[in-house]
Amino acid sequence: MTARVLVVDDVLANVKLLEARLTAEYFDVITASSGFEALEICERGDCDIVLLDVMMPGMDGFEVCRKLKSNPDTLHLPVIMVTSLDQASDRVTGLEAGADDFLTKPIDEVALLARVRSLARFKLVVDELRARATTSSTLGVTTAPPYRPDDGRGGKILLVDDRAHSRDRIVALLGGDYEVEIEANPHEAVLRAGDHEYELVMVSLGLAGFDGLRLCGQLRSLARTRHTPLLMLADIEDRQRILRGLDLGANDYLVRPIDRNETIARVRTQIRHKRYADGLRSNVQAVMELAVVDPLTGLHNRRYLESHLVSLLEQAAQKGRPLSAMFLDIDHFKRVNDGYGHDAGDDVLKSFAARVKHLVRGADLMCRFGGEEFVVVMPDTKLSVARTIGERIRAAVAASPFAIDKGARAIPVTVSIGVAASDCGDTPDALFKRADRALYLSKNSGRNRVTASAA
Repeated sequence: MTARVLVVDDVLANVKLLEARLTAEYFDVITASSGFEALEICERGDCDIVLLDVMMPGMDGFEVCRKLKSNPDTLHLPVIMVTSLDQASDRVTGLEAGADDFLTKPIDEVALLARVRSLARFKLVVDELRARATTSSTLGVTTAPPYRPDDGRGGKILLVDDRAHSRDRIVALLGGDYEVEIEANPHEAVLRAGDHEYELVMVSLGLAGFDGLRLCGQLRSLARTRHTPLLMLADIEDRQRILRGLDLGANDYLVRPIDRNETIARVRTQIRHKRYADGLRSNVQAVMELAVVDPLTGLHNRRYLESHLVSLLEQAAQKGRPLSAMFLDIDHFKRVNDGYGHDAGDDVLKSFAARVKHLVRGADLMCRFGGEEFVVVMPDTKLSVARTIGERIRAAVAASPFAIDKGARAIPVTVSIGVAASDCGDTPDALFKRADRALYLSKNSGRNRVTASAA
């Protein structure tokens, strides 16, 4: 995986060294000699990752990082702080400024490439999610999610480690801010990770009798854990295995003996990343739901019905099973809107949808077809049974009036229904036409009745 890496340092020798190492791994490298120049490059969108030296004249790296993370246009850029001072206070200051990672001079090449590759993957995912969110916002489908700064504190962590002293050390470090659950059995760990909403999984590469890298691969391949950050716990001699783990999709690593401040910093960073990406995914999911869900009634809309009905008809034909469709039209609905107002009409539509949905099965597909028209598709249902269900719905709708004006008034409502059964090789259009003809007969015969049309 490649990316455009911005190297920011006022010492030319440091810039050239990092540029050579990253270019050799096929990263595109851009350089800046000051914080002001770096901010301009980032605001233009010319880089994917920022390698930022802490000690610079004019504006130090901490201030540059704070400015990047406070700007909505650059807050998503991963920032790696590079410092020659391996002090706990520097890491804390960088974390508070919003840094995503830390490297200490002299820079270890394995650590450099590991951090850059991991953040490049994160940036790729975030860019795609941001693009979808921005597009939906531009089209007016939904609003872009606001950025809410997160310190990465709190949440559940699964620790997979069979070394008692290692487990105790990590729990002692993280237990004050996180709920740390321990699992020594890697097979059970896969099941637990899939069944619970963990915000981070920490995996020891030194598990007795089991390859920790295989566990990382398994967690990455499962849908439920695909987006859960993985943090490897390695020993100093595990350099090649660390690189392999990062290639498999692990997000980060810690080398034993683990440092308190580094552990906290890396855990917070991964959880912060997950929460930001989850927020973007929620926005994308909301857009998808808006595309197929009627916002007033909460039912699926006509677009979803027309695409889903094709597969239902194919399944019915392949299995030789019956399938019926029911068209429902609220009688004289225009009178409701004209006489009581459109808010009252909306109340009736929502109550009608809820009342009918309560009477159909969970396996049935109920949609708002448009206006005051609704459709119920009933798999494994013969025409005679569908007609009986339609009669039950008709009676329930007419049995009691519908509340409007927040319950201040109630009005009587009736419904006309047309029912049709599918024929082998039916298309959605053919089935709809028969159900629509049956509905027309119900309305033409005085309304508030059910008419069935055989194939």
